[in-house]
Amino acid sequence: MNMKKENQRTIISSEIANLPTRYGTFDVKAYKDGFQEHLAIMSKNFKDIEEPLVRVHSECLTGDAIGSLKCDCSNQLDLALELISKEGGLVVYHRQEGRNIGLVNKINAYNLQDQGYDTVEANLKLGFQEDERDYSAVEYILKDLGLKKMRLITNNPRKINFFEKTGIEIVERIPAITQTNKFNENYLKTKKDQLGHLL
Repeated sequence: MNMKKENQRTIISSEIANLPTRYGTFDVKAYKDGFQEHLAIMSKNFKDIEEPLVRVHSECLTGDAIGSLKCDCSNQLDLALELISKEGGLVVYHRQEGRNIGLVNKINAYNLQDQGYDTVEANLKLGFQEDERDYSAVEYILKDLGLKKMRLITNNPRKINFFEKTGIEIVERIPAITQTNKFNENYLKTKKDQLGHLL
């Protein structure tokens, strides 16, 4: 195991292992940062690509595992895994549930959404910022994997701004646009209007 101190934090990483999936066979490497554990999912040719596709996917248990229709998370994860399987690249599965408010608070936010609040209003009403995510562990992962340039799969301008400051060159932004449904239309409208997502 590799260990590294970073601003009083210790990030522990696993070895690289083989993972066959329905999208293809990937290499995977896990990282433990405090109580959060993140996963790097790499195409087999990832190290040989000068400008790989990269998606930083924020954990969404309800979408990713259960297929929730309230968000576009599961569709975005599917899209990213299909793209890196075909074109080569990396998906970082970033374990910061509910924009980093945790599962209990996310379900409380869903309860408020059931009462008519939007996703941002619900977070604020619970005493959180609209987006509590911290990407410092992701920066560590990208640099640990030797990334210098990337084609970033995202709609989120905050992610673009963060990664531009890391010294890793974003040579292209690939939109993560997926099909909408009647349950997530307002959610996506809020992401566009209030969080500035490029939808």
